[in-house]
Amino acid sequence: MTYRLVIEGRLPGLNEYIAAERSHRAAAARMKAETQERIGWTIRAQLGAVRITRPVWMHYTWIEPNRKRDRDNIAFAHKFVQDALVQMGVLQGDGWKHILGHSDAYAVDRDRPRVEVEIVERDTEER
Repeated sequence: MTYRLVIEGRLPGLNEYIAAERSHRAAAARMKAETQERIGWTIRAQLGAVRITRPVWMHYTWIEPNRKRDRDNIAFAHKFVQDALVQMGVLQGDGWKHILGHSDAYAVDRDRPRVEVEIVERDTEER
């Protein structure tokens, strides 16, 4: 089965996270908590009581308002999304036995930046 999650807006990238870490010892933790809470509300609204017990492959489409941020900076937000999915009980964990891997695609939409996540259940450790 495939599940779809659309997170409206941009998520913090690695550069923003590093800047927060350097500004104050609790700033990065606060950023992570606030971002995960925001994602958590989206998960609750779109996936409800979904509980996935099989391994998954995750495909992310990062849709940015422009091309200013590097792709690796943008994709750092995997961490926020996957931790929120575990926190909300959709995934049992985010280790190797639960998430087999991920793929990324990138696009630009000036008017509606977002992250589209497809969570694809697998029967085995196939790709």
